[in-house]
Amino acid sequence: MPKLSEEDKALRKKIILRIIELRGNKTDKQVEFAHELGVDKQQINSWESLSNNRGISIYSINKICKGLDKTLKEFFDSPIFIDEN
Repeated sequence: MPKLSEEDKALRKKIILRIIELRGNKTDKQVEFAHELGVDKQQINSWESLSNNRGISIYSINKICKGLDKTLKEFFDSPIFIDEN
């Protein structure tokens, strides 16, 4: 698997921050969120880990959105994704 570019790493960080933000609005516990999504807690931990060198797939983001009753547009329609450059 190729390494992520710096731009990709910045996007990955924004996605992680958005997942944590939205999950935190629903529950503080990864295990509860994992149960609601039908995935293992380790999967949530992987999605939210800054040390994970892999990006999260759009399919996983969509699964998260469905669990939060959000659309993909709502997920990405956040000040977190505004490019500050």
